[in-house]
Amino acid sequence: MKKPSDHMASAHLWVVATPIGNLEDMPPRAVAVLQQVDAIAAEDTRHSGRLLQHFGIHTPLLAYHDHNEQAQAGKLVQRMLAGERLALISDAGTPLVSDPGYRLVAEARAAGLTVSAVPGPSAAVLALSISGLPVERFAFAGFPPSKGQTRQQWFKALAESGQTEVLYESSHRIASALEAIESVYGADHPVFLARELTKLHETTRLAPVAELRRWLEEDPQQRKGEFVLVLPAKPRQTGLEPRDQQWLEALKEHLPPGQLARVVAKVTGMKKKEVYGLF
Repeated sequence: MKKPSDHMASAHLWVVATPIGNLEDMPPRAVAVLQQVDAIAAEDTRHSGRLLQHFGIHTPLLAYHDHNEQAQAGKLVQRMLAGERLALISDAGTPLVSDPGYRLVAEARAAGLTVSAVPGPSAAVLALSISGLPVERFAFAGFPPSKGQTRQQWFKALAESGQTEVLYESSHRIASALEAIESVYGADHPVFLARELTKLHETTRLAPVAELRRWLEEDPQQRKGEFVLVLPAKPRQTGLEPRDQQWLEALKEHLPPGQLARVVAKVTGMKKKEVYGLF
């Protein structure tokens, strides 16, 4: 085992990213840190044990997952306050991104402990970088709700955000996710789909959502694995339906432009300056 550096010598929490599929993506610094800490908190100790064995890391593993996070976080903080150095890893990728860890990091900071990150793979960022879609303004939405009506409302909220959205989805819900996206965004709305990123059967495709749905229906093999979806912003309404235009013309005779613009903007969701362009 490597001799701990001065930076590693004190009580510390390290949040360490690990590969999302390809072991060659393991950062050398991550290996060094995981070798030097006193213990590693892992989402699944069996899964992480195989990863550590591959890199010759023999540091003890501790279970830290959704079901024990509340009880375990305090215990781990006490260990660090006593002088131990701990690392936090998830099953794959960067911890806390749709994975456990928030409570531990929050309690460690509240206790005055140093928290550092070892950067590495993240499926969300990787998908954004190769999507070919606008990414100067984006949000990570995580996993959609599983229930139908709640799911539909969730996608409607994304569509109203006015920015690119990146989300995760599982193999058994990918079809229903694309169906919901089509109903909210429209059949022609482009969606970037990434499946099994960095793995042997990696697949990526940018196409209208209706086309993606047909593709998955025709090829069941493409419905297997872990998915990242990137949704560009839904274009805002820039005009009115013919019937709405008739109401606008009628109201123009009774309301001043400023008041009329406010009313139309509130009803249609358009911006007031867009409404002025309709006069």
